[in-house]
Amino acid sequence: MAERGLEPSPAAVAALPPEVRAQLAELELELSEGDITQKGYEKKRSKLLSPYIPQTQETDSSVQKEHRNQTPAPSAAPTSAPSKYHRSRSGGARDERYRSDIHTEAVQAALAKHKEQKMALPMPTKRRSTFVQSPADACTPPDTSSASEDEGSLRRQAALSAALQQSLQNAESWINRSIQGSSTSSSASSTLSHGEVKGTSGSLADVFANTRIENFSAPPDVTTTTSSSSSSSIRPANIDLPPSGIVKGMHKGSNRSSLMDTADGVPVNSRVSTKIQQLLNTLKRPKRPPLKEFFVDDSEEIVEVPQPDPNQPRPEGRQMTPVKGEPLGVICNWPPALESALQRWGTTQAKCPCLTALDVTGKPVYTLTYGKLWSRSLKLAYTLLNKLGTKNEPVLKPGDRVALVYPNNDPVMFMVAFYGCLLAEVIPVPIEVPLTRKDAGGQQIGFLLGSCGIALALTSEVCLKGLPKTQNGEIVQFKGWPRLKWVVTDSKYLSKPPKDWQPLISPAGTEPAYIEYKTSKEGSVMGVTVSRLAMLSHCQALSQACNYSEGETVVNVLDFKKDAGLWHGMFANVMNKMHTISVPYSVMKTCPLSWVQRVHAHKARVALVKCRDLHWAMMAHRDQRDVSLSSLRMLIVTDGANPWSVSSCDAFLSLFQSHGLKPEAICPCATSAEAMTVAIRRPGVPGAPLPGRAILSMNGLSYGVIRVNTEDKNSALTVQDVGHVMPGGMMCIVKPDGPPQLCKTDEIGEICVSSRTGGMMYFGLAGVTKNTFEVIPVNSAGSPVGDVPFIRSGLLGFVGPGSLVFVVGKMDGLLMVSGRRHNADDIVATGLAVESIKTVYRGRIAVFSVSVFYDERIVVVAEQRPDASEEDSFQWMSRVLQAIDSIHQVGVYCLALVPANTLPKTPLGGIHISQTKQLFLEGSLHPCNILMCPHTCVTNLPKPRQKQPGVGPASVMVGNLVAGKRIAQAAGRDLGQIEENDLVRKGTTVCTASCLQLHKRAERIAAVLSDKGHLNAGDNVVLLYPPGIELIAAFYGCLYAGCIPVTVRPPHAQNLTATLPTVRMIVDVSKAACILTTQTLMRLLRSREAAAAVDVKTWPTIIDTDDLPRKRLPQLYKPPTPEMLAYLDFSVSTTGMLTGVKMSHSAVNALCRAIKLQCELYSSRQIAICLDPYCGLGFALWCLCSVYSGHQSILIPPMELENNLFLWLSTVNQYKIRDTFCSYSVMELCTKGLGNQVEVLKTRGINLSCIRTCVVVAEERPRIALQQSFSKLFKDIGLSPRAVSTTFGSRVNVAICLQGTSGPDPTTVYVDLKSLRHDRVRLVERGAPQSLLLSESGKILPGVKVVIVNPETKGPVGDSHLGEIWVNSPHTASGYYTIYDSETLQADHFNTRLSFGDAAQTLWARTGYLGFVRRTELTAATGERHDALYVVGALDETLELRGLRYHPIDIETSVSRVHRSIAECAVFTWTNLLVVVVELCGSEQEALDLVPLVTNVVLEEHYLIVGVVVVVDPGVIPINSRGEKQRMHLRDSFLADQLDPIYVAYNM
Repeated sequence: MAERGLEPSPAAVAALPPEVRAQLAELELELSEGDITQKGYEKKRSKLLSPYIPQTQETDSSVQKEHRNQTPAPSAAPTSAPSKYHRSRSGGARDERYRSDIHTEAVQAALAKHKEQKMALPMPTKRRSTFVQSPADACTPPDTSSASEDEGSLRRQAALSAALQQSLQNAESWINRSIQGSSTSSSASSTLSHGEVKGTSGSLADVFANTRIENFSAPPDVTTTTSSSSSSSIRPANIDLPPSGIVKGMHKGSNRSSLMDTADGVPVNSRVSTKIQQLLNTLKRPKRPPLKEFFVDDSEEIVEVPQPDPNQPRPEGRQMTPVKGEPLGVICNWPPALESALQRWGTTQAKCPCLTALDVTGKPVYTLTYGKLWSRSLKLAYTLLNKLGTKNEPVLKPGDRVALVYPNNDPVMFMVAFYGCLLAEVIPVPIEVPLTRKDAGGQQIGFLLGSCGIALALTSEVCLKGLPKTQNGEIVQFKGWPRLKWVVTDSKYLSKPPKDWQPLISPAGTEPAYIEYKTSKEGSVMGVTVSRLAMLSHCQALSQACNYSEGETVVNVLDFKKDAGLWHGMFANVMNKMHTISVPYSVMKTCPLSWVQRVHAHKARVALVKCRDLHWAMMAHRDQRDVSLSSLRMLIVTDGANPWSVSSCDAFLSLFQSHGLKPEAICPCATSAEAMTVAIRRPGVPGAPLPGRAILSMNGLSYGVIRVNTEDKNSALTVQDVGHVMPGGMMCIVKPDGPPQLCKTDEIGEICVSSRTGGMMYFGLAGVTKNTFEVIPVNSAGSPVGDVPFIRSGLLGFVGPGSLVFVVGKMDGLLMVSGRRHNADDIVATGLAVESIKTVYRGRIAVFSVSVFYDERIVVVAEQRPDASEEDSFQWMSRVLQAIDSIHQVGVYCLALVPANTLPKTPLGGIHISQTKQLFLEGSLHPCNILMCPHTCVTNLPKPRQKQPGVGPASVMVGNLVAGKRIAQAAGRDLGQIEENDLVRKGTTVCTASCLQLHKRAERIAAVLSDKGHLNAGDNVVLLYPPGIELIAAFYGCLYAGCIPVTVRPPHAQNLTATLPTVRMIVDVSKAACILTTQTLMRLLRSREAAAAVDVKTWPTIIDTDDLPRKRLPQLYKPPTPEMLAYLDFSVSTTGMLTGVKMSHSAVNALCRAIKLQCELYSSRQIAICLDPYCGLGFALWCLCSVYSGHQSILIPPMELENNLFLWLSTVNQYKIRDTFCSYSVMELCTKGLGNQVEVLKTRGINLSCIRTCVVVAEERPRIALQQSFSKLFKDIGLSPRAVSTTFGSRVNVAICLQGTSGPDPTTVYVDLKSLRHDRVRLVERGAPQSLLLSESGKILPGVKVVIVNPETKGPVGDSHLGEIWVNSPHTASGYYTIYDSETLQADHFNTRLSFGDAAQTLWARTGYLGFVRRTELTAATGERHDALYVVGALDETLELRGLRYHPIDIETSVSRVHRSIAECAVFTWTNLLVVVVELCGSEQEALDLVPLVTNVVLEEHYLIVGVVVVVDPGVIPINSRGEKQRMHLRDSFLADQLDPIYVAYNM
């Protein structure tokens, strides 16, 4: 057991014999290089360590278990005092560009600190199919389920590496010993699912004792938890659980569904709720800036402006003075121009080598001599000027610009082309070879070519063949590029100039020589124009600083087309007749040591490298024992400006010093495209002390101040100098933002250089040029210092003691978060110092900031290795977050891992940052893992609103009177006397049955009820019929028999499991004595499939009405009083509550009469109803109104539309219907389904001009967007835009508003969303920010009165307030029909009185909907001004967050707009967490793109932080028959883990 899990402590590792430590290091390396599997590694490792592990640890391990949960961690190199040998070998583990042992230790220490602050992060849930990156077994921990409890809890999952043992919070700090009972939770429900994380058996109870589960329906009953330690899988029948293969990290044989039954019987799976509970615990940690406690008036929300920290360090030094470099030496034989130098060597030293190119294997393949360079450049110059056009119309004139397109492995062709252009006096613009039509950043390169007016591109024959072609062999038109003519510059295509032709070489002046492209932070490409004079002076300065002499050999590993590779390898070498050996990137990739071998073979004196090349050489070092670097006098490290270069240089020196490398030969330099070489360290004198280092405080740096780090060494940055200012140059440091004010001596600023050796302008961009190339520094008073213009270099740094220049970062990598500056490179380095061998690729990390909610937020994107498991990745991500938080004191907003090789690359293999950012923002990055931390980052949210103490009723009245506001109430016109007529006594045709036929059929049904059913008057009868006449007959049959009908939608034969339980529930709740139905449905109810869903043995009597005996009752039942019950109306409300309401005979009469008056329904009318005829207004229109008013009704069952979309509209057209009723789902079906078929409708002759009213029946806020798109779409076939309107009803009163025919058109208003959250109504203009368009829900029906009431105080409110809509009307239902007839609810909802202000003591019914009333300028039918009622949303559905009231639909609208792949979305809250569920209609790889987009939009538009984002398949969000989302059902399914989500992201 000891050898399986126990690890030596770091101290113990240090105490091991050196040979064992060396073997361990060897093993680490083999693992990191992939030469050995993880299993093999662990086996060999434990074998090595077993003799040294003290036995005491075994007994101690049970104690250890208490202190930290055991998790496998990515293996890390032991950091405790690594031997020199080990250090030299650890190259495989880290990208040396950012390698710093100091920094790694700092990160480890920082993470150790976090161990104390417990913190639980739930791991995201992901469907296995989403990204099949890892083999299944990689995610399954060893099977320990067979072990006994104690043994299982003592075991360790996998060997923890020594370094992390000491330093990393083992999952405990993340997991917070979540709700993990030893027997109760399977690891499926564990948060971090790192294999088994077993707590003690008491932990479940402890956690419940210590955590407040706010407004959870009832505390989970811990005693009834299904035990899951046994291997039998108990799966309750009524829960559709996804197959267990989906669960990550569960041990084989453990039960997938550890369920808790909450008191109301909703099974809640511990997995989701545990994770959410953890999330809550995590979020309870205080945020960094505490929110101030004071009340802000709720009329205006104020965003927290981060106040500057009073203790922040401020610069205290004096103002700096510009620093001068040594004077440029006056040498008599400097050539007057660079071209003259070429002419001189080409004619006098023709045989001398100039440039050597290597083949793919790294062997020299061709050497260009000075003679050849001169003669070929001449040929090219002559050809360009004389052979491309006609004599009178040459294609190129001196001063024109041409593109140079040469691959990185062909320096010879490039050099000839470049000098050929210089000799022809045309301006070369070197660019990268485009590989595809849509290269990363390619469009911007095209923009540069266009703005330079380039029409000609020079390239080599080989390169031209490799360019992407169209089918007919032409080169493709690259995206955003101008049309180019391609010219091949191979010798055989060039013309030899005549004897008398000589190029014109004038002394160098300020005319442009070449243009070097540079990419800005935003991704735009600019061309830095360099004059011939600057090119020459820069060569002189470099030659002097580097002390170049004739005939020296230089090895160049850099890109020769730009920057230092061009200046040293193409210019300075020609100036000084040196020999350059060019080592291309492609060779370095296959043979990383090739440049070291070239130095050795050619006894090179100078090498030009980047830190990457040092790192690669160290990695490959063991392949080569006998190389010597003793010939090098300068190793120029060109990215020495990167603060992390210091560790690469040190590591390289310590490894290669034994190969003759001299410490003083390492010369870091700093360069930029604008200022060219900013500073370079001169080659040192052997034996002289090496220059010192600056150890700076990270905290100071973030405020732009230089402080030597004294506090804790974890947050220190060690920087090396980049030498002195260039000869003949001057340097000053100015503030990075605002006017170019000189910095103080202890302040970080942008380095500016003044000399003749910099660029002259950005080509064609005069404005930006002035800001960069013509900067006159000013002092603190704002007056200019001197009149010499400086060039901004884009580098941040300071001038240290002895005029040494130090660079701490780049302007492009600057992230300004809450007023502090962070450097992208520093954050990358911290991320990489968290050992990540198994998880991500080292040089493939992008860090950038995005602007969300009034501040910049940091985003980190990295490429994940294909073999990394979910747990490894998540663990690495959570540690990176901690490390960055600890070292930089800044939160990361989003950390995303993408599959390998999917980030956009720059031509030389780096990550294209701006393109990555672009992909992230538009949602097409396709991450495979994502972690968002808005809760920790976003600290500038407005203050939560405090509710004011209840104001007394009298003051409300007085306040409203003083403010001149009217109390919000409205009423429809009077109904007049209700005539006492029985429902059924009129003989007009109803659909295909006249009332007489209907009457006869109803009599027979009544007879069957009394004979077969033996029913008494007042018994409830469930009617289970498909939509149609049969339903009406059965309804009236029940009335004739004195029974009370309950109409129920029949179950769906294909989906019994979902639809039959609802039928069963209504049958049970209504205590039905009998079920009337058809023979087919009767068979279905008793079928074997039905038995699987419900208990079919206990159905009440089922009577089928297909073959009725010709028999009638002796007398028809007549209700003794109008208050007697007529029928029960059962329906599922939007909140998912099944409620039945009682409708009396008088209410039915009043309802029919009101609708008849409002819609002018006469017996000659025809109406078409496309609604479900089972409940609410749909039922009333189909079964009641048609009989009451005697008009003809045509029913189009909405189900039929799914098979024939044209049915509804063609019926309307066929019968020339004037009034039609439908639901939102029908309207949506037609809008989406017939959107592109309007022409087809026209050809079918469908014309909708007959429609006078098209009414949408709804119990929600009118969906204006849908109505408008429906009207617009069918306008072409005659639909009048005025025809479409809505109704409003609720459970207590099925019809409160209905547009009708006579009243004014529905009005619309724009209200301010912010005020609405405070329950205020503030009208704003169209287009105002944060405005919401609302429409009136139809006209109030005759006999109906409404009043707007404060739901808490129950007092009436003014019309500028949002409140609950209360209704008083003769057709209000008389109460709920429930099993436990709860009187309080009854009285509260149906017979309630205003708390004040109503002398008449009217009885009101509460609709449960929030809305407001506004008096309009229109005139109502009564002649008075019309009062419009606006419905805003259901009170039960509103989300109370941060003290404000939110309506789910508003958040959902924002979310649906954010990405094209979001089909539908729903939001709900769970214990103060906002959960957003989105349906993904795109491919599953887009699932994780939605997480940041959803979080951003809700934060920006609603000032809310999303807690959980759930991505599901289309159709998962439940929708009822009226087309309303059932958010509470969704919530229950989510908590019971029945959604089978594609991805669940828990935002931190």
